[in-house]
Amino acid sequence: MNLVLMGGLVSALSYHCGLHGRLGVTRQTIALPPGKRLPRPLKIAFASDFHAGPPTHAGIFRDLFAAIAAEQPDVLLLGGDYVSGPAANIAVMCPPLAACQPPLGKFAVLGNHDLSTDDGDICRRLEAAGVQMLVNRAVQLPAPFGAVSICGLDDPWTGAPNAAAAFAGVADADVRVLLMHAPDGLLTVAERQYDIAFAGHTHGGQIALRDGTPLVLPDGPLSRPYHYGRFPVHGNGELIVSRGVGCSRIPVRINADPELVICTVQ
Repeated sequence: MNLVLMGGLVSALSYHCGLHGRLGVTRQTIALPPGKRLPRPLKIAFASDFHAGPPTHAGIFRDLFAAIAAEQPDVLLLGGDYVSGPAANIAVMCPPLAACQPPLGKFAVLGNHDLSTDDGDICRRLEAAGVQMLVNRAVQLPAPFGAVSICGLDDPWTGAPNAAAAFAGVADADVRVLLMHAPDGLLTVAERQYDIAFAGHTHGGQIALRDGTPLVLPDGPLSRPYHYGRFPVHGNGELIVSRGVGCSRIPVRINADPELVICTVQ
């Protein structure tokens, strides 16, 4: 890949010509039932599918963290696929990630591309940037949001997802935020309840028709029905699927702009 993309020169040209797409902010609002009301609205930022490496120019990461700084979220969630190629490619996004300091923390899961390389190195670099890894485990947010739990699930295909561990210790009355890389993670959740779930993986197709219909999608039975947007899941909470930030394989996005998702839970 590195040879074909000329060590990133092709992605640099693509970015500067606007072929990476224009990073935007997509806003969602989730209204909780009366029994789960929060002391104030919780502002969640979600970003996924960075693909640091030859297909993605570093300029898109500057755009992303500038948008996060402008939004000032309470918490930042990261949905995996930090690299394309070697784990060391993540280095380009670690300094701005370390400088990003949402008051309630930064939390992450791994994606299939991360698990195809040295995922241990990726985890160490993310942790050094102040990110808590939530691979099949949950964590409660600090006060005043101690009743909110972030439940992180391992990648459904290349990882070892364990929903029992991801929801362990989480009270039924808690607001449950499910963080996973791919929509197919829902296949492992079974009847466990969540209030809102975040996923990436699909890129919205990365190349799509003008109406957003994806031309190509990654493997997985839920990638097409949940290719992009917000979906009510029968018998459970809402699912938000992001188009992600970077480019996979080819440094081009068409009708599938990169995005930062801002979700206000109230």
